[in-house]
Amino acid sequence: MAEPRYQLDGRVALITGPARGIGAETARQLAAKGMKLGLAGLEPERIEALAADLPVETAWVECDVTDWDALRAAVGGTVDKLGGIDVVIANAGIAPWGPIETIEPEAFERTIEVNLLGVWRTIRTALPHVVERKGYVLPIASLAAAIHAPVIGHYNAAKAGVEGFADALRMEMRPYGVGVGCGYFGFIDTDMVRAPEEDDILGDDELANARTSFGRPAPVSKAGEAIVRGIERRARRVYHPPWILAPLLVPAPFQRLVEIGMARRGVFDVIRRLNERARARAQSPV
Repeated sequence: MAEPRYQLDGRVALITGPARGIGAETARQLAAKGMKLGLAGLEPERIEALAADLPVETAWVECDVTDWDALRAAVGGTVDKLGGIDVVIANAGIAPWGPIETIEPEAFERTIEVNLLGVWRTIRTALPHVVERKGYVLPIASLAAAIHAPVIGHYNAAKAGVEGFADALRMEMRPYGVGVGCGYFGFIDTDMVRAPEEDDILGDDELANARTSFGRPAPVSKAGEAIVRGIERRARRVYHPPWILAPLLVPAPFQRLVEIGMARRGVFDVIRRLNERARARAQSPV
C-alpha cells in the first residue's frame, strides 16, 4: 500500500533564488497547491512582483545566500509572518562558464560559495524549524553532480558537493522524521542555461554544438512539476528529464560516453583555443 502523500495545502516553504527560472516556477506551482511561501533572493523587484501575483500569503526578502545575517533575516521573517517552515528548497545558484586553466579565480570561487556553501548556509539556518515540523529539505544539485562536462568544472564540483551533503543529511535527519531529497536537473529552459549563448566564451560553433549533447532544454514547468511531486512524495531524488535517472544511478559509463562524444564533436580543440584566447587577453596591454 502506497504511503499517503505529504499534504502541501497550508504548509510553508522557504525558497531561495526565486526571482527567475526554477525558483520562480516552483513558487508558482507550490502556491497553486496552497502552500504559503517565504521567498529569499536577489533581484528584489522581481521577487516582489512574483509575491504580488501569487494567490497565497507570502513573505519575501532580499537575500544573498552567502550572507549568514541575510539568511537569518529571511528565515526569521518567514517564521514570524507565516508561523514556521515545513519545507526548505535551497535553489539559488549561478553558472559562469570557463576552462579551469583560465577561468577567473573569482568566478570559480564564487560558484562554490553560492552553489555549495549557499546551500549549506540556507539549510543550516532553516533546519531547526523544519525539524520542529518533521518537514522536508530539498537542496538543488544538477545532473552535473554525476556527469561532469568540461568548461564547468567549478559547477560540477559544487553540485557534486551538494549531493554528498544531501546524502549525509538524509541519514542524520532520519531519527527526527525529516525527509531529505536532492534535486537533479539536466538542461532546463532558464536564463542560466541561455546566458552562455550570449557570452563570447561560447562563440565557437563547435562548442555551442557540444552544449546540445544532453538534448534540447526542457520547459521550466517540468522542473517545477518534478519538485512539487518530489515534495509530495518526500522523495530522495527529484529529477527531470526522466532519462537522467540512469546516469544518476550508474554514472561511470555515461561519463565515458560524454568524453567520447565531446572528442568526436571537436570540443577539446575548442577548449584549447579558448585557453589560448584567454591567455592572450591576459597578456594584452590594457
